[in-house]
Parts: sequence; C-alpha cells; structure tokens
Amino acid sequence: MGNVPQLDHVEQIDEATARLGSRVWPWAVLGVLLVVLYAAIVKRLVHQWWVDPNFSHGFFVPLFSLFLVWKDRERLRKLEAQPSWWGLAVIAFGLIALVVGVLGAELLMSRCSLLFVIAGLIIYFRGWQNFRAVFFPWAFLFFMIPLPDLIMNHITIPLQFVSSDLATWLLRVAGVPVLQNGNVIQLPNMALDVVEACSGIRSLISLGVLAIIYGYLLEPSYSIRGLLVAAAVPIAVLANGLRIMGTGLTGLYWEPSKAQGFFHEFSGWVIFLTSLVTLYIVHKLLRLLARVGRRLEA
Repeated sequence: MGNVPQLDHVEQIDEATARLGSRVWPWAVLGVLLVVLYAAIVKRLVHQWWVDPNFSHGFFVPLFSLFLVWKDRERLRKLEAQPSWWGLAVIAFGLIALVVGVLGAELLMSRCSLLFVIAGLIIYFRGWQNFRAVFFPWAFLFFMIPLPDLIMNHITIPLQFVSSDLATWLLRVAGVPVLQNGNVIQLPNMALDVVEACSGIRSLISLGVLAIIYGYLLEPSYSIRGLLVAAAVPIAVLANGLRIMGTGLTGLYWEPSKAQGFFHEFSGWVIFLTSLVTLYIVHKLLRLLARVGRRLEA
C-alpha cells in the first residue's frame, strides 16, 4: 500500500510527458519540413544580403520582427486559440507559389512563399485573431526580400538622373562652373559619373525601412506614420544630391583622387546620419502641426 502514491506520481509524470510530446512533435515535424523546403532558398537569400549592399538591411529585418513578437509575448499568450481551416488555403497558396517560383526560376515568388506558409500556419493553428495580432511583424518581413533586377532598374535609373540634376543645380548654386551630360557631371578638373551605386537607392531603401520602424515604435498616429515614410523619399534624394555635390567640391578644391576615395565612402555615412536627424525633425514638425490643428478645431 505504501508504494501507491509513488506509482501515482510516476504515472502523472508520464502523462505530462506524453501531453508535452503530443504538443511538440507536430511543430518538430513542421520545422523539419520547412527546413527541407526552404533551406536552399533561405541560404541564397542570406548570401544576397551579404554581397549586395542595397539589401544588407535584410539581416536586421527578421531580428526586428522577432523582437516585436517577444515584446508583445504577454498579450499574445492571453489570446485564445481559434484554429481556422482557412489557414490550409493560405498554406496551399504559399506552396503553389513555391513550386511556380522554383520551376520558373523566380526568386521573388519562391521567397515570398515562405512568408505565406508561415501566415497559413499561424491562421490554421491559432486563428485570425492571433494572426492580426502579429500582422505587422509578419508583413515587415517582406522588406528582407530583395526586389528583382527589373524593378530595381526601373527605380535606380531615374534616381541616377534625378541625383545628377540635383547635384548639378547645387554645384551651380555654389558658384561652380559645371556641364551635365545625362548622368555625367563635368567639373573644370574632373568628371563625376553618377553610376548605379551613386543613385541613392541604398539610402532610400534603408531610410524607408528605418522610417517604418521609427514610426511604429514612437508614433501612435497612423497618418503621421504614413507621412514619415513618404518624407523618407525626398530626404534620401536630397541627401544623395548633397553627397554628390560634396564629392565634386572635394575633387575641385582638394584632389580628384581624394573625392573618389575615402571621402566618398565616409560622406555616405555622414549624409545618412544627417538624413536620420532630418527625419526626426520632420517628425517633430508633424506632431507640432497636429497639435496646432487640434487646437484650432477645439
């Protein structure tokens, strides 16, 4: 009779272990399947982040999304699970996109399919309410996926000419005699070729992503958030024009080799930090205008 409590205790441990195993093994199987399906795709994606400076922010994007989920973990834990069969439809859509992307060598589709499969799993196991709770961290993951070259060229080439026109105008305002032929700016002692890398696309993408993060964390108003993201575009373009202007002035009044060397790289960081400060100032002005508007309405 004295051994009964001990046997009951052992049985309770076995039951708890069995329940834990029944919860863990489906997720373990899903994890293995996701690794099998997407390991090569994710590996190639990370490699592009590493070698393509236009999308080096991709390393930061999933970390920030995980941080947001971790920050709201208590609220998410309290949400009731309401599994929905619609999740299977979303998963099926993601798998179809994967097949089409792999067979058609379409990187964008195959990479986006992973995010749709993740969304489908959340909806299937936890329900729409839980998916809405993590919608922003999930949607933000799309910023880690590089745009196709066709789309990038449609953005980069016009940016080259806009940056060239702006830098030429700034140099003329500064009193520098300059001739412009397309994206080539001819100074008295050197020629500035505004190539693709100098178009400002890198600053535009990075500043746009940071504007979204900044607005989400520090601004409750959706309208001001949208205006901040929109303001990132002219700020990035103006900053790049100033950078090209500074490169031209350095080559004119110092040495052309200095302009194309360390100064060109260092000025990029300085101008980008200046863009962040400008974005902060714009945010403060928007808040001030919003307060003035509310007072006038009152």
